[in-house]
Amino acid sequence: MTPANPIGIFDSGIGGLSVAREIRELLPGEDIVYVADSLHAPYGEKSDNYIFQRMSTVTAFLLTRGVKTVVVACNTATTTAISRLRARYPIPIVGVEPGIKPAALSTHTGIIGVLATPRTLQTNSFTTLAERFANNVKIEIQPCPDLVARIEALSFNSDQTITLLKQYIAPLLDKGADTIVLGCTHYNHLSELISEIAGKNVAIIKTDAAVAKEVVRRLSSEGLLAIGDHTGSEEFWTSGSLAAYHQQIEQLWGKSSRCYRWF
Repeated sequence: MTPANPIGIFDSGIGGLSVAREIRELLPGEDIVYVADSLHAPYGEKSDNYIFQRMSTVTAFLLTRGVKTVVVACNTATTTAISRLRARYPIPIVGVEPGIKPAALSTHTGIIGVLATPRTLQTNSFTTLAERFANNVKIEIQPCPDLVARIEALSFNSDQTITLLKQYIAPLLDKGADTIVLGCTHYNHLSELISEIAGKNVAIIKTDAAVAKEVVRRLSSEGLLAIGDHTGSEEFWTSGSLAAYHQQIEQLWGKSSRCYRWF
């Protein structure tokens, strides 16, 4: 690995693009290789072993692209098996987990709501994370089945998506939550809509910027930050439909982006 090598980022789909965008903002000189494992999405409906095998397969592919670090831009994957992935691959691996800590510092009512995939909320890692702050705040969880599929379809403002969000957010507000954690990177694409539905007195907590800062810290500590004034490039890979991926990347990143089908 050298400073000239790219940063690898993956998610089960397009959710991790929110993390990639923050990384690009902080590190304009870094090359980025992004993989959406769309053929096997959503991870939130899969078993622990299945998710780990997909994580391993994607990481192995990223290593063939010469990446110097891997960012697991998926809450479900991180909370399910990132420790196993780190044990398998001797490369800096950065994950993303629900922002319970910043939410605990932000809340005034002492009640935090968490929107996440059913699978993330069932992991031991999430339970352990929540228990660390359970003495100071009350954490109300809300599984959000079907929401990732709406986001993958780029259905950001449809009546169906708005109805789902209202259905998921209302119980948290009824319980007094004044802070809502977005526990899935896909939900970052709906953060403004979620904020509008929740109301101006409810704080929305995302962790994409925090993950990007951790990537900078890790690369700096390893002496792997890109050197010089090189303008970073991007490659976007998918295990799913290339035509659908082109449309997703064009809308969320830019028309000139390079997209490839990965088998």
